[in-house]
Amino acid sequence: MEHISTGYWGQVADRFKKNRVAMFFMGIILFIIVAAILAPVLAPYSEEAQNADALLQGISSQHWFGTDQLGRDLLSRTLYGARVSMKVAIITSLIAMFFGTALGAISGYVGGRFDNVAMRIVDVLYSFPDLLLIIIISVVIGQGVVGIIVSLSLVSWITVARVVRGEVISIKTRPFVEAAKALGFKPARILFREILPHAIAPIIVTLTFRIPSVILAESTLSFIGLGLQPPASSWGVLASSGWKALTFYPHLILFPAGAIFITILAFNVVGDGLRDAMDVKAK
Repeated sequence: MEHISTGYWGQVADRFKKNRVAMFFMGIILFIIVAAILAPVLAPYSEEAQNADALLQGISSQHWFGTDQLGRDLLSRTLYGARVSMKVAIITSLIAMFFGTALGAISGYVGGRFDNVAMRIVDVLYSFPDLLLIIIISVVIGQGVVGIIVSLSLVSWITVARVVRGEVISIKTRPFVEAAKALGFKPARILFREILPHAIAPIIVTLTFRIPSVILAESTLSFIGLGLQPPASSWGVLASSGWKALTFYPHLILFPAGAIFITILAFNVVGDGLRDAMDVKAK
């Protein structure tokens, strides 16, 4: 059987490390994740602690990001917002990867009528704008964290399924797969132990790009009032609360919107770096 050698992943790591820009943004992603996990420790104040004597204050030594209309520390709320936004993005992306990979792999390997029906359904769903589908589903399911995760997951798997199906169709004609069939291996073993390991690279890259897409979708929904609602403190909720006072208190939207921008940029740059590093044609 043909297997991915450990040397391949070593080469991927070496090529990725040479990409200084991608490494820099990987550090930013790790920093954001650690800050989100340690938000209760790093936040100087409770996310809901109100202070009537510190309403709408600007940047100061006591409040590095200023305060909001209720006197709450914006740095603390941005840190806790990272927890909510990253949790929604990571859980949603993993769910989408699981179901999208499963359906795409089975559809690509089985082929025939099952593949035709499955892909026609995917094509129909793919023809609708993602945001429109997400809004419809979120209105039906609800606007809490669970509702947002479910609605985003039901949309995010579509792209994953298409990518995985294409990879499986390409790989299943290779000689080592034919050899596995000749040896009498069961289809499930051939698919999940012989084919999918060779498709892991595009799956990882797709996951990397899914996370920023989900962050943007959640932020957009929360911003327009169809996503998470106060007192939740996701970045989208904070930006939605801050834009109304943009002219007089720009710090209210500057920091949560900046966090969204930097995080999305970081994941996209790292995704590009991983795609280049995993390219078998790369030198």
